[in-house]
Amino acid sequence: MPDPVEPLVLDLLEWIDRQPRPYSEVMAVWRTSCPRLPVWEEANARGYVERRHEPGSEAVVHLSASGLQRLQAHRRVLAGAGA
Repeated sequence: MPDPVEPLVLDLLEWIDRQPRPYSEVMAVWRTSCPRLPVWEEANARGYVERRHEPGSEAVVHLSASGLQRLQAHRRVLAGAGA
């Protein structure tokens, strides 16, 4: 059975890859109380995202190295499917 959260996690990674996002924005858009669709929580648990915090500013969410690798692998699959 396919992982129902995986497509949403990939959407989150695409969104963050376009531009690192303030943590508060990520939480406002992606945090959920639905136990069946824990998108932010799954991305975090899988090590795909990281928070960076400079003193005096809000934490910013970036893709981790493994998040970028996962996203690139997904893009290669999509590119192959379209060929």
